[in-house]
Amino acid sequence: MNLIILLSVSAIVLLTAYFTYGKYVYKKFKLDDKRKAPSHAFEDGIDYVPSKPIVVLGHHFASIAGAGPIVGPIIAVTFGWIPAVIWILIGGIFFGAVHDLGSMAASLRNQGKSIGVIIQNNIGQRGKQLFILFSFSTLILIIGVFADIIAKTFVSNAGVASASILFILLAIVFGLVSKIFSNSKTGFVIISVIGVALMYYFVYLGMSIPFELSYQHWVYILLAYAFIASVTPVSMLLQPRDYLNSFLLYGLIISAVIGVFIANPEIKMDTEVHLNAENLGYLFPVLFVTIACGAISGFHSLVASGTTSKQLDKESDAKIVGFGGMLIESFLAIISVAAVIVLSRGEYLGRLSEEGPVPLFASGLGNMIATLGVSENFAVGFVALTVSAFALTTLDTCTRLARFTMQEYFEDIKHPVGKKLSTNRYLSTSVVVVLSVLLLASGGFTTLWPIFGSANQLLAALALLTIAVWLIRQKINASFVTIPMFFMFSVTLTSLGLFAWNNFKNEVYILGIIASLLFVLSIALIILAGKSLKKEVESPVKV
Repeated sequence: MNLIILLSVSAIVLLTAYFTYGKYVYKKFKLDDKRKAPSHAFEDGIDYVPSKPIVVLGHHFASIAGAGPIVGPIIAVTFGWIPAVIWILIGGIFFGAVHDLGSMAASLRNQGKSIGVIIQNNIGQRGKQLFILFSFSTLILIIGVFADIIAKTFVSNAGVASASILFILLAIVFGLVSKIFSNSKTGFVIISVIGVALMYYFVYLGMSIPFELSYQHWVYILLAYAFIASVTPVSMLLQPRDYLNSFLLYGLIISAVIGVFIANPEIKMDTEVHLNAENLGYLFPVLFVTIACGAISGFHSLVASGTTSKQLDKESDAKIVGFGGMLIESFLAIISVAAVIVLSRGEYLGRLSEEGPVPLFASGLGNMIATLGVSENFAVGFVALTVSAFALTTLDTCTRLARFTMQEYFEDIKHPVGKKLSTNRYLSTSVVVVLSVLLLASGGFTTLWPIFGSANQLLAALALLTIAVWLIRQKINASFVTIPMFFMFSVTLTSLGLFAWNNFKNEVYILGIIASLLFVLSIALIILAGKSLKKEVESPVKV
């Protein structure tokens, strides 16, 4: 078997799913363009900004992708590439796309608010507080980790730093110019072509003018940038940068596919399935926790209900952005698997241990792209730069999301400090950045990061629970949501239980306690959801 067959079959499956199951799910959520979208109802020029679907798709896709659909699938191939591919396709279609579109739809019907507020409206105030504390902690962890990863990348490859700075400056100019052509489709297409062309030129230019600073300096610069990106209007920096950067990833996917068709590489890795992988554990539940982005990821619910829902021009745009964006990410995850299964299992395991997933991905995909006539070094550098650009996107999006969650947590607290935190975006963002700096300074994230995979999938299960309650209270059959919800709870509760047990056994008490608390949190929210449905099943909420 060769990669052409794998990529072709995967593309056909995902496209078919979008036009069939995507249509079914879209109808179940009863989205209607006759309703005024939150971007119009609450337009403020800062967060609520009605935008073109292709622009919102670029922002959403760039935000949810990051390095997730690359790192997770490549590590999961340790269990065998066939179970990885099956979970990506089934998970992406029946789990992730439903989760993402559902989060977006529920947010659209709740003033563009986050999952935390939707929990408050459908489960109760206590549920909201528990969920927001959990999601806020997760976001701070992600900000700290990605600031660390990007700073180290900039130190090791100063050309990537230069290109990233040029991208940001280009995005600001593009955001300003695009306002002039906001009502002209032709004008927007022209400036988009120019912007994308300049972006690709900056890939080359950035490599030619490396900008070197120390790790510590980069950390502070990155967090300062994240602060600015969080408080400025989305149309000025965040949105145009994500829109332009999405073309980096589109270019990466297209180049990889064309490269595969030219090189026609054979799959060298065997088809054996390993139920127990060394250093990872058992296939269930570890495979379903390791491959998050690309199949289903709780972080997506924060993006879909945090920034994306506030930018949708009309409700029908949610289908291409939510359902479609997830399936594009699933195809990227398939490409990630393809990049490593051209190696034998022994070579793959050896290089994964020595190099790590991202360099392995860059090398494998770079070799394929090099068949297009560019040098192998440039191709590998282009892939590495693309991954870094999306890691930067995750950093600034998470900062804005953490600011949203903090504001929503304090919006019902009447204390003067709480009122300021809920209304002053500069103050709330400052708290987020300070907490991230303290986490980085303590080095605590290196201890907490191993539990992130389970926490992220627990977030997905809780988001599905919220969507299911929201639908059931409207008398809508929610089985298409509850089935993946029950599976994700079984995955996360099993994973957390094993994680807690192993860490208590190894006397790593902090991780064991955190895993136990997350386990209890999920049970508490399930109980609260059950009580909410039992109490109000005869008086569904009007939406």
